[in-house]
Amino acid sequence: MNDRRNLYFFYHDDLRNQITPLIDLAKRYGFHIVEHPQEANIIVSIGGDGTFLQAVRKTGFRQDCLYAGISTTGKLSMYCDFDLHDHSKMIDAMTKEQIEVRRYPVIDVTVDHGTTFHCLNEFSIRSSIIKTFVMDVFIDQLHFETFRGDGMIISTPTGSTAYNKSVNGAVVDPLLPCLQVSELASLNNNRYRTLGSSFILSGDRQLTLKIVPEGSTYPTMGMDNEALSLQHVEHVEIKLSDKKIKTVKLKDNSFWEKVKRIFL
Repeated sequence: MNDRRNLYFFYHDDLRNQITPLIDLAKRYGFHIVEHPQEANIIVSIGGDGTFLQAVRKTGFRQDCLYAGISTTGKLSMYCDFDLHDHSKMIDAMTKEQIEVRRYPVIDVTVDHGTTFHCLNEFSIRSSIIKTFVMDVFIDQLHFETFRGDGMIISTPTGSTAYNKSVNGAVVDPLLPCLQVSELASLNNNRYRTLGSSFILSGDRQLTLKIVPEGSTYPTMGMDNEALSLQHVEHVEIKLSDKKIKTVKLKDNSFWEKVKRIFL
């Protein structure tokens, strides 16, 4: 940590007054506060998990810096290892070498062979109209199924505890480089059939979704907690990215300790 002293705070304007003591604390321990994220070695989000996801997205999924999350709710979360008002814990972490670097996988999403987008939690796709959404699902070059339903969620291991878990997807250890595919209200009867359960894909595989134009080529696509609206979408490719987001964690606050604290 000694050679990473340029610090950028990402927060919403209504928190400006609350972070003044935090800025003073950082300066006291030798950190230099910068005004632009591209100048930073450490990017600190102040808020909740949603703010952390925005911080990573709006600063370009940088691989050459560390990200850290500070909670403002009084409760720690999946991406927030620190509490805004618990300065003593932050000081202990900085001075007693209680910090480790953790690497989170990222999803690459390419739409119609064009722009590639990144997701830290999940990519979701669903119909923008009240109508069954139809997609041909390919694993690598294999036509796996024709999906009919509300849509799909493709999550990273860390994102498995978010939207994915709410539709009964599995919680996945982030040490496993993989994608999880979960269905949203799939249609299964004597005429139509999907797998009907979440499934895990190796990080070496590619998932391809080809949208069948049965009334909706304007899907709503979610990139973490932001929506992407594109017209006439036909083809979406999803794979595990070569990018990894480096985050700051406490040595006694592993992924499974967080899962236990939040859900059990």
